[in-house]
Order: sequence, then C-alpha cells, then structure tokens
Amino acid sequence: MPLQVALVGAKGRMGQAITAAAPETGAVIAWPLDLGDDLAAGIQKADAVIDFSFHKTTAEVIRLCTAAKKPLVIGTTGHSAEEKAALLKEAAKIPCVWSGNYSIGVNLLFALTRQATKILGADYDTEVIEMHHRFKKDAPSGTAARLLEIILEERKLTAESLRHGRQGITGERKPNEVGIHALRGGDVIGDHTVMFAALGERVELTHKASDRNIFARGSLRAAHWIVSRPPGVYDMQDVLGFK
Repeated sequence: MPLQVALVGAKGRMGQAITAAAPETGAVIAWPLDLGDDLAAGIQKADAVIDFSFHKTTAEVIRLCTAAKKPLVIGTTGHSAEEKAALLKEAAKIPCVWSGNYSIGVNLLFALTRQATKILGADYDTEVIEMHHRFKKDAPSGTAARLLEIILEERKLTAESLRHGRQGITGERKPNEVGIHALRGGDVIGDHTVMFAALGERVELTHKASDRNIFARGSLRAAHWIVSRPPGVYDMQDVLGFK
C-alpha cells in the first residue's frame, strides 16, 4: 500500500512538485493541506507528514504531529537560530527529518564541505555564495545556512564570525571571517558555491539545481525512511547513510 502523506504547503512550488513526484516513489498525497485548512484532521490520518509551508507554521505542525505521534519531514526554511533551537527540542519527541535541502547532490556537497574545511582549515578564506529565484522570501537559504553551520563547526567558530556581504571601508579580511552572499533574480531554482581561497590557489565546490523535482523526490525518500525510525531529529545525511 502506498505511503499515505499529509502535505502541508501543498499549493506552493515545492508542494506541487512533491505531489507530482509522489506516485513514482510509492507515496500518495492523501491530505493536501494549506493555511486555513484543518491541519489536525489530515495529520491525524496520515502515515507521515511533510511540511513545506511557512516558517511561522512550523511550531503548529510540530505540535500537531507530536500530539498525533506522527513522523514528520520538515523542509521549511527561514527560522532564526533561536526559533530553530526551540523547535528542534519539540521535534525530537517524534521521528523527524529536518533538512535545509533534500537533494542528494546537495547533501554530498555538505559532506565534501565538511571534509574540505577540515583539511584546508584557517589557511583558506571561506565564502559561501547562493542564488535563488526572485520570489524567495528568506536569505540566506536553508542550504547556505547549513553549509555555514558545517564550516563553523569544523573551524570551531561562532556565528559572530559570519559576514553577510560587505560594504564600505571594511579593512583587510580577518582570518576567522566566513562570508555569506545571497543573490536573487529570475527563476534560478538554487545555486550554491563554497569557495576556499588561499594565496596562490582557490578551491570551489558548487551545486546547481535545474529541476525542483530533486528536492521533491528527496523529501519523499525521507518520508519513507522516517516512518520506521525512533523519535529524534535526523537530517538527509542520516537518510542517505552519509553519517
């Protein structure tokens, strides 16, 4: 029997892509949900819940899934660090996959970024550049935010090291700076580059998405995976066996 999914944010771009991709993955979007709908009713009946709605809705979706003891896949971005920390504590009460990007290629980028940061270290200046379509509401993207987390973790730095763009007379680049630049325009689905620059050479790791279905298929793969897991918060690195 196909996996019965409640999809929150069904009318959005990602929601529509997930709905289209579901049949090929052995799932069915039995309860397409959006703001104003009875979320509790759909969530109560589903085998798993996928949320690609709006960051202000995440707390309510987690609350309803926790009450119904339903596994959850979260793809919504735009939460502040404080918001996400609080939400993660609640999400850990149920089986939950939370990722800023459900593409297999991007998750390989995460793994390679960790390895490169570990090897290259502070001798290489690190910058993250991302570009998305003109309609994206949050910046930096969830994927860029995760890349930054990985870099900060490996270099044992705090968020105070982040530089969101530069303007004016900034002086020389400090050794512990990690730059982040968000570009917006046109219909770009998602481009991400991590640049490691030293005196004499530069290493760049880049992923470019040309089809939104890569994220849809990944989120559905995560939904199939999470239904058999114990409570806790996982990410796509867990789903794909990269950890």
